[in-house]
Amino acid sequence: MDSAVIFDVDGVLLDLTAPEEDALFLAFERLHGITGLSRDWDSYRVRNDEHIIAEILERHGVPADERGAIAAEYLTILSGGLNAQTLKAVEIPGARDLLAALAGMRLGIATANLLSAAKLRLQACGMWEPVAALAFGAESSGHKRETVAQAIAATGLPKNRIIYVGDNLNDVDAGLSNGVHFIGFSQYAARRDRLATAGARHLAGDHVTTLELIRRILG
Repeated sequence: MDSAVIFDVDGVLLDLTAPEEDALFLAFERLHGITGLSRDWDSYRVRNDEHIIAEILERHGVPADERGAIAAEYLTILSGGLNAQTLKAVEIPGARDLLAALAGMRLGIATANLLSAAKLRLQACGMWEPVAALAFGAESSGHKRETVAQAIAATGLPKNRIIYVGDNLNDVDAGLSNGVHFIGFSQYAARRDRLATAGARHLAGDHVTTLELIRRILG
């Protein structure tokens, strides 16, 4: 029977590095001289790059129509850094092998990152093509549950044939509120404990375990 696995990107497929984070905030400094911005993603009203850009501009009295320019500058910085290898996208151990092992299933991503940025970073690690057909990002979305809902709808599959894999509390909410199977992934035991407390029934600390859980859940 057809089935799908949807992945969060950061913390599940890629390890978000500080220099990659800096690329977004550097765009604000270059275009508007805005510095000292919080790197705590949970400090923003909506944990979604499109909304974070809008919130920062609002706080600093910059017209909302500058959002596109900030996003474009961010992508320019990110692309330039990856091409020059001054920035490096870092694979979560075993992520590429996991995607290869799931080649018979429909694979996708639901990320709070701008989709164009996620694509650049996944391409740098050779992991874009397996998930490209069901790829959803921050654009025209809101909270993670909305982004995951878009990916679920695009599969056209019954919810009991879909798994979402994420590493944050908002991912637990996204999986459970959308009625699909959820796997809480983290390399760190303390984070897995928090995911379990929030309601995650299936937990993995490495992608060998993730693969085992996917096969067990979907048969």
